[in-house]
Amino acid sequence: MRSETGPAAAASAPPVPAAEAAPSEGRIGLSGRLLVLTVAFVMLAEVLIYVPSVANFRRNWLNDRLVAAQTAALVVEASPEGMIPPDLVSRLLQGIGARAIAVKIQGSRQLLSASPMPPEVSRTIDLREAAAWELIWDALTLLVGGAHGNPVRVIGGPGAGDAAFVELVIDEGPLRAAMLVFSRNILILSLIISAITAGLVYLALHLLIVRPVRRMAAGVTAFERDPEDASRIIAPSSRDDEIGLAERAIARMQATLAAELRQKKHLAALGLAVSKINHDLRNMLAAAQLMSDRLSEVDDPAARRFAPRLIATLDRAIGFCQATLSYGRAAEPLPQRRPIPVAALAEDLRVALGIEEGGAVRFRTAIPDGLTVDADPDQLARVLLNLGRNAVQALTQAGASDGEPVLRLEGRRQGAATVLTLADNGPGLPAKARANLFEAFQGGARAGGTGLGLAISAELVRLHGGTIMLEEGTPGAAFRIMIPDNGAFA
Repeated sequence: MRSETGPAAAASAPPVPAAEAAPSEGRIGLSGRLLVLTVAFVMLAEVLIYVPSVANFRRNWLNDRLVAAQTAALVVEASPEGMIPPDLVSRLLQGIGARAIAVKIQGSRQLLSASPMPPEVSRTIDLREAAAWELIWDALTLLVGGAHGNPVRVIGGPGAGDAAFVELVIDEGPLRAAMLVFSRNILILSLIISAITAGLVYLALHLLIVRPVRRMAAGVTAFERDPEDASRIIAPSSRDDEIGLAERAIARMQATLAAELRQKKHLAALGLAVSKINHDLRNMLAAAQLMSDRLSEVDDPAARRFAPRLIATLDRAIGFCQATLSYGRAAEPLPQRRPIPVAALAEDLRVALGIEEGGAVRFRTAIPDGLTVDADPDQLARVLLNLGRNAVQALTQAGASDGEPVLRLEGRRQGAATVLTLADNGPGLPAKARANLFEAFQGGARAGGTGLGLAISAELVRLHGGTIMLEEGTPGAAFRIMIPDNGAFA
């Protein structure tokens, strides 16, 4: 198995586009966008506040003129016989900014005007019964459309003292000019508030969100350059908000990924070492096979009886060495399936495990006569040998949980599949081994074990379309293997 985690991997990896590696200098970042949005939202709020404010300003401006007109009416009422000099009338009208004033006091109507006939008015503004929406509409109309050529009549009341109402004939030009000044001041104030608010929001978001996000992005980019370097894992802050949760999640992900990559690199080195050992070991086994062939020619009956099994075992070992690297590559070779008598598999397993009658471990079978399994004989033998060797080692080292140590192989038909159960009455598997039972280098069930045998067994069973599982609730460890017939599904 090869792991491209070194310089070669860096050379073969596709280059990261510049637009994805880092944000463009000319592009508006998150902080800038938030600043623009904040200014826009504050200005929108100011517009919503400005519309009723300018209407209220117009009403107050007119009311101020009406109050001044009421004062002028009191002056007229206090004068002897209601007669005042013409120059005083002119000064009163000029101070108020009106062309004419009409006041109704105790049923009599007083008129103050600089000319014998008041000018013609374009429209009448009655502040006594005006609705809010009317005031807003009139204010906007005056601002947008400008003042009319003729003056307007403004009615307010009741006035101070005995005045029933007060009327003014006034030009709208000064009113519009005052409203424009008011609007300018509101605009300047709104811009100042927007700038201050946006600046504070920008600073707060930059410190609380943007800068931590940039730090995480820089950490992820640095980790991407060398994922195996544990020093590149980001150090989470002590924050308990969403940013802190994201930092801790990224740190956990990077730590897990770095560990996985380091493990894969070790596996790659192990695969290289095994490939070197495999060549020499295969040659040694071939030489041993040649020597074992001569044992069949010896006249000793015992030698003649064990020579065929020794030769078969060496053949299987050579085939195993030939296929050892297949686990490190993409997959094991596809199984060459044929019907195999389960009883023969059981006898081969007993011999391979070295279990003899009267030995420390008993071997028992429960296999119906004529039971066969549609499988690759060598691959299925490897599966049973891996499981059986683990069981024998557990029984030898820890002993049986009840009675004498026994390894039992059972077989039965289930639909279009053959089910094999290999069980022992040993101490069973610890919880740590059960959690990653069929994962390479993580599911070791004994001290010093690597767990590679169980991972290989699981892969070989899957190649047959079958399943392998650890049965629960049994003394010791019991593995159930289901191999479907060729063309059937487990």
